[in-house]
Amino acid sequence: MTIQGNQPNGQQTPAVILAGGSNQVLVRAHNERLVLSLVRLRGSLSKADITRASGLSAQTVSVIMRSLEKDGLLLRGEPVRGRVGQPSVPMRLNPDAVFSFGVKIGRRSADVVLMDFVGRIRRQVRQTYAYPRPEQILDIITSGIDRLEGQMSDEQRSRIAGVGIAAPFELWNWAEEVGAPPGAMDAWRSFDLHAEISARLSHAVHLQNDATSACGAELVFGVGPSYPDFVYFFIGSFIGGGIVLNSAVYSGRTGTAGALGPLPVRGPNGENRQLLDIASIFVLEKLLHERGIDPQPLWYSADEWIDFGEPLEIWIHDTGAALAQAIVAAASVIDFGAAVIDGGFPPWVRRRIVAATVDAVAKLDLQGVIIPDIIEGAVGAQARAIGGASLPIFARYLTDQSILFKELAAC
Repeated sequence: MTIQGNQPNGQQTPAVILAGGSNQVLVRAHNERLVLSLVRLRGSLSKADITRASGLSAQTVSVIMRSLEKDGLLLRGEPVRGRVGQPSVPMRLNPDAVFSFGVKIGRRSADVVLMDFVGRIRRQVRQTYAYPRPEQILDIITSGIDRLEGQMSDEQRSRIAGVGIAAPFELWNWAEEVGAPPGAMDAWRSFDLHAEISARLSHAVHLQNDATSACGAELVFGVGPSYPDFVYFFIGSFIGGGIVLNSAVYSGRTGTAGALGPLPVRGPNGENRQLLDIASIFVLEKLLHERGIDPQPLWYSADEWIDFGEPLEIWIHDTGAALAQAIVAAASVIDFGAAVIDGGFPPWVRRRIVAATVDAVAKLDLQGVIIPDIIEGAVGAQARAIGGASLPIFARYLTDQSILFKELAAC
């Protein structure tokens, strides 16, 4: 099986050949992947539950579940006794069965995380910088993975599925906004991140746009089961986004569908602006600088922001107003069930942004527009890294979300 990725310049990378190995890391057959995906979606399922949900025969399901349990991918739960017949034994994913590394490359910081089979981050490292440089990013990724891998046992290391990198495409764009010197980020134009990382690591490497990765994480681990169609906003240094249609991330002809940052909106003074010029964390950083407040806490940890007072209030208000316009524009094109808002900040900031957005939408002319549910993202600040870490796990073990729901609908 081969997996292809994209370079930051939009060109395809050479196919990545998934290496052979023990049963733990082989690409599973379709029916095995379907069973694992059903168990992941529902939390735990018995053989009878899987037979009903998958449309497979009871004998086939029994054989598959025995194989998956033997390989350590499934764990038995306590038997549930009914009124008649044999007790039902629920099966669940073994969190320790598979691990993967997820990398988020941002314009102010990079994260390397170790994720388990059920999507939990076990360990992570973060490094901040003024702006990203290629060689620096290579060192952060390789040293971060070495550090995390060094904390794993030999058995755990044998269960690593690969590395998934979530990075903005065209990193050289908007360099001035993050304060990079002229030309300092031009090296990214000819830098093949996928190839360079693959040459330094023994694991299979996958590369995806950072906002798309975050959107994928929300689809799989967040609100996806409740909303088969949603528009997704992730507010990082620059705001990005994604589109989910029929329980699948829609990337479009060139892979840039849902790149919501350039969407035109009205600014606080009625001027025409791009969404990213208002609803991005770098804008809050500038507000803090203007008031003599150190903005560095914005980048140390997304969960440890302090309340910056008036500058934060201004930014949240303006961000909500801009997001409201973007949501109305999106809803005018596609009848989304939800507009999901998340970002690199703590939950209390996210709640305030969502509330400001809801208030701002109510003040707009909504004639002829059906507004989707405006809700908080469920994955949180590490959505980009989690989405990246999901890539090698899905490539080897799980069924694509859209295929899974099609299978369920056919049963």
